[in-house]
Amino acid sequence: MWNKMLTAESPKTLSEALPDMPPHLREKTEQILDEISGFRKVMVAFSGGVDSTLVAYLAKLAVGSNAIAVTAESPSLPSSELKEAKELARFVGIKHMVVRTNELDDPNYVSNPANRCYFCKKELSSKLAELANDLSIPVILDGTNAEDLKGHRPGTAALTEQGVRKPLADSRLDKSDVREIARIFNLPNHDKPSMPCLSSRVQYGLTITPERLWRIEKSERLIRSLTHIRELRVRDHGNLARIEVGKDERAVFFDEQLLDRIGSGLRELGFVHVTFDVRGYCSGSMNENVVIQKRPDKEIRKRKSNF
Repeated sequence: MWNKMLTAESPKTLSEALPDMPPHLREKTEQILDEISGFRKVMVAFSGGVDSTLVAYLAKLAVGSNAIAVTAESPSLPSSELKEAKELARFVGIKHMVVRTNELDDPNYVSNPANRCYFCKKELSSKLAELANDLSIPVILDGTNAEDLKGHRPGTAALTEQGVRKPLADSRLDKSDVREIARIFNLPNHDKPSMPCLSSRVQYGLTITPERLWRIEKSERLIRSLTHIRELRVRDHGNLARIEVGKDERAVFFDEQLLDRIGSGLRELGFVHVTFDVRGYCSGSMNENVVIQKRPDKEIRKRKSNF
């Protein structure tokens, strides 16, 4: 799918293996490489997004064959994302494994409170920890960046509880830094839009089911096939689907025939009403009008009153 990146020939040090980059990014990249090298053997929680891909690449550069990437397979992960994660692991040249997670067996997750991600990441981190123990791997890394520590991120707490390390966040690399470093390393997904799990599209309080996740995945696949847009979310509000697309891609939908085909297709998938959010894509829009408290392991969803 992608051409292999070029690397330095037989560098004497990790620093010499790095391509030209701005001094502040080089310093932070070297810091991460030094840290990973000290672990000698690492596991990377690998979603296939740009953040975890960069961590996987740096881990491979730092400890070679002693790095392994592990991707979770679950109903909340689009099948296309798992396929791409496998291709990216081959591109990076890192060992890759897939583990099955069972968050849908957890009633705390299925009930879909505003801290749903806590229970998902708790399941994931537990499975990773079990595998790391079996393989005698002392350290698990993930792709959390500095921006991910802001706002409502209950999943981060679950990872921290399990001892998962966050080299990008620890080095204070934000999303733009990560994308720039990934671009410099010729990583093919350096400009790929974020792709959180399918459950993030479901209105809090609505039960998470395999059928609901399948409907969202099929809806987004249909819209992409008709429009080829990059940024897309189909938000599930029960009988109503709310379509969000990138702000600079909204004009693609100003076509009556296209809207008719999308509306008909999503209704065939089970939605009664199909709407288009005129604001465009807004990260975390499901958190709007929700009061977030600070206990990631407790129910924290509470609707604000509009009056």
